[in-house]
Amino acid sequence: MYRSHEKEKKNAYNQRVIKVEKATFTPLVFSTTGGMGEECAAFLKHLAEKISLKTGQRYCEVIAFIRRRLRFDLLRTCLISLRGYRGKASARAAAVESLDLNLRPQAVY
Repeated sequence: MYRSHEKEKKNAYNQRVIKVEKATFTPLVFSTTGGMGEECAAFLKHLAEKISLKTGQRYCEVIAFIRRRLRFDLLRTCLISLRGYRGKASARAAAVESLDLNLRPQAVY
């Protein structure tokens, strides 16, 4: 299922991205239950590795945070599509720079 959707997205967008943007295209294919395609999984691993090296946090914590966050965001999106949005219209997401991916409390000295 994921491969067919990845292939469909590549057929639709890959040529335009290569010609116009002079870049590469990686389709990020998810299911509503949090599953993902092979290319998406490879992308997330690469992203987690880069974040881990930049922030100094362990790779396993970073990839777990990314996967957990994506799954909850997918779940929220599915609920919104079924029930409608019931929150404040001006809610803002936290800045990426301020996120600490190690979710355990830090010791204060």
